[in-house]
Amino acid sequence: MNTIGYFEIQSSNPAREIKFYQAVFGWKFNKQEFAPVEYYHIETNSIFGGLLKRPAPTPPQSFGKNAFVNSIQVENFDATAKLILANGGIVAMEKFAIPSRCWQGYFLDADQNTFGIFEVDEYAK
Repeated sequence: MNTIGYFEIQSSNPAREIKFYQAVFGWKFNKQEFAPVEYYHIETNSIFGGLLKRPAPTPPQSFGKNAFVNSIQVENFDATAKLILANGGIVAMEKFAIPSRCWQGYFLDADQNTFGIFEVDEYAK
C-alpha cells in the first residue's frame, strides 16, 4: 500500500492534450460527468489516470510547478489526512467520492507541491 496508483494531468486546453496523448501513447479518454471540474478518465496499459481542466492559470515555464499530480492509494483516507495535516500539510481539495470507486482528496506539502490520496471503496457515493 501507499504506492502511486493514479496520475493526473492538468490542462488549460483539454481537447489539445487529449489529442496529444492519444497520438503519442495511444491512451483512451472518457469524459466523467461526476467530477466538480471538466474531467476525463485516462486508460493506459498499466496505471490509471485523469486529465482535468486546469483550475488556475498555467504557471510560467520558469516557475517549475507545472507537473502531473500523483495520487497515493492508502488504506484509510481519514487517518492519512490527519497525518498529513499534523505534519504541516494543508487541504487543497476536500475529500469527495468517485462513485463506486474510491474517496479522493488533494493536499499541499510545505513547499506547495500538490498530491492526492485515495481510498478504494466500491460503495463510495
